[in-house]
Amino acid sequence: MTNINLVSEYKCFDGKLGFYSYFSTTSNGEMRFAVYQPPQATQKPVPVLYFLSGLTCREDNFMIKAGAQKWASKYGLMLVAPDTSPRNTGIAGKNDQWDIGTGAGFYVDATEEPWRSHFQMYSYIIQELPTVINTKFPTEPNQTSIFGHSMGGYGGLMCAMRNPQLYKSVSAFAPIVAPIECSWGQKAFSPYLGNNQKTSHEYDASQLVQKVGYHSSILIDQGTSDQFLTGQLLPNVFEQACGKIKQPLNFRYQAGYDHSYYFICTFIADHIHHHVKYLGLID
Repeated sequence: MTNINLVSEYKCFDGKLGFYSYFSTTSNGEMRFAVYQPPQATQKPVPVLYFLSGLTCREDNFMIKAGAQKWASKYGLMLVAPDTSPRNTGIAGKNDQWDIGTGAGFYVDATEEPWRSHFQMYSYIIQELPTVINTKFPTEPNQTSIFGHSMGGYGGLMCAMRNPQLYKSVSAFAPIVAPIECSWGQKAFSPYLGNNQKTSHEYDASQLVQKVGYHSSILIDQGTSDQFLTGQLLPNVFEQACGKIKQPLNFRYQAGYDHSYYFICTFIADHIHHHVKYLGLID
């Protein structure tokens, strides 16, 4: 049985926010994650909503900045936020660039050296971490949803579409929807995945939605003043891909908002509401 270590813990909206670490066999090293347990979790198992963070973030950014605990407490929803990559791996150059290596796992299973021995973030997110959460916390394992921001927004969309049986719903804030077409994605995919185009397409949300779609409506919020809008995020590519297959999509452009957590905390209630509806916590 996996042993997890409690790093710190805080009372929050009558629930409990904890930060944890443990040795991950998938990542071959220590991984950290944060869990908010709503007050309802002391009485019964509750549904789980995973949040995947963006480039350079850790497991604490979302819990500190997004303001989601208020709404999770209201509806009886557990929140889980993993780190964005393995750390302290000993890989040469892992900290040299902010958009590849530490803090930039891109939620893929790396196939290339030197990354493959630690950077197995896709398997970590969909298999190992949920097993740990469902074993150690009072969850309803079959009532799970996922969302994220930027790199994590892409990760959430990709994980949901590849594993529709695992996730009741998905949403995203300013996601990287076409990583094979932007420099962030290209820069990461090449060293992580090599030149295998088929593998890269399996991690690209705009390619995936045309191939497999998704069983429920997707919610995406995107700020119009986001500095990465036209160069990296390419929302029109995903909108067009969804249009081709008539995938239900609620894509909302939010005037004047940027890429920051000020944007996220403004619309977090809408996203929580989106998920609790599909998780059966409200009608």
